[in-house]
Amino acid sequence: MSLSFLKDRAFLREMLTIALPISFQQLINASLNMIDVIMVGQLGEASIAALGLSNQVFFVFILLLFGLTSGMAIFTAQFWGKQEIEPIRKVLGMSILTASAIALLFTLAATLIPHTVLGFYTNDTEVIDIGVSYLSIVGFSYIPVAIATSYVATMRSIHLVKLTVIATVSALIFKTLLGYALIFGIGGFPALGVRGAAISTAAGWTLELILILIFVYTQKTPLAANPLTFFSFDMPFFSRVLKTTLPALANEMFWSLGITTYNAIYAHIGTDSIAAINVNATIEELGFVVFMGLGNACAVMVGNRIGAGKKEEAFETVRRVVIMSLMAAWLVGLIVALSRDALVNSGWFDLSPSGKQNVRMLMLMMASVLWLRMFNFSTFIGALRAGGDTRFALLMEISSIWLIGVPAAYIGAFVLQLPVYYVYLLVALEELAKAFVSGWRVYSRKWIHDLVNE
Repeated sequence: MSLSFLKDRAFLREMLTIALPISFQQLINASLNMIDVIMVGQLGEASIAALGLSNQVFFVFILLLFGLTSGMAIFTAQFWGKQEIEPIRKVLGMSILTASAIALLFTLAATLIPHTVLGFYTNDTEVIDIGVSYLSIVGFSYIPVAIATSYVATMRSIHLVKLTVIATVSALIFKTLLGYALIFGIGGFPALGVRGAAISTAAGWTLELILILIFVYTQKTPLAANPLTFFSFDMPFFSRVLKTTLPALANEMFWSLGITTYNAIYAHIGTDSIAAINVNATIEELGFVVFMGLGNACAVMVGNRIGAGKKEEAFETVRRVVIMSLMAAWLVGLIVALSRDALVNSGWFDLSPSGKQNVRMLMLMMASVLWLRMFNFSTFIGALRAGGDTRFALLMEISSIWLIGVPAAYIGAFVLQLPVYYVYLLVALEELAKAFVSGWRVYSRKWIHDLVNE
């Protein structure tokens, strides 16, 4: 494993210019999400479980948006490498239209049939009732989230990362402060509990979109054009973009359904189990911040290089990022393993003794397999998807989750009746299988597809 590239200042400067703002954005997001869980955690285990299961709907939604917008960002990154602005605006228009259509479906589900949606995850009526009060409010923010996500993906691919960070961080801070006031009734506000968390979340995501639009036009970015021109694309171009984007969208749909199935299985093990999973997921999100920056920076750099006709540089970029991700994953995993007792005993979460033991063991399992997940994230986002190899990525994802992960979780929970942390570890078998396949595919270089020149 050669580390000589660490002396390449130009590469590191470009990488860090993109990665650091994204990692900082993710750190703030994860930190404030953890604060949300801590605040709601003061209301009891059922409230933690309800918030976590309600956010599973948002999780599926945001992953579909990520698949769609990252698929379209393959084109915007390559067009930026080719220095063509007009096609970038048209791809943004396609992204806004399709993302808003997806958001409308989720809004209708969250606001009209929340009991049915939450009933998929649990049969605990208390958890469902609390979750409905959250989901039926936050669902109204899904369309603003869809439009904002389209802008964020496009702006990242053309190196306007700092503006997205300012908008997102400002919205997150506003959401957290308003949530504190509305959950506990601070400063003259009514104490609304979980409903207060929902109102603040919806307000925060709407504010993010407003700030992004303000920045795009006041800073005279390449996207500061008449919005009507975004939708002036022709159907052959739209079809060409969809041919690459739809497998990425389907990929995230099947993956998110797999993760949702995992959480439904965890929830049926017990309320203390799904509460522990949600606490662990919040901690995991904090540990993920470095890799989000590296993976997304890799995707932008790879797309730019492919668009500029520099395919071998694209491969070398992936190789370097994978090495950096593995080194970071081993360090973060060690920190998580050593700090788990202190966090569980901190009193931040109102958990039962069995819930605390579950969190303690889940953190150990998560620390053990983190390096494997980061390898797959780097190769998947930074190489396969960024290189337009979306159909192969789709087949790999579906096979690993539905042929390995979900059966392993089902057998572990319902046949072997293992504790939730061992079921979590069994699920990691799909990551192991995926690592072999994605590693081979990256090395073969068959994932590199020039979509804007050929």
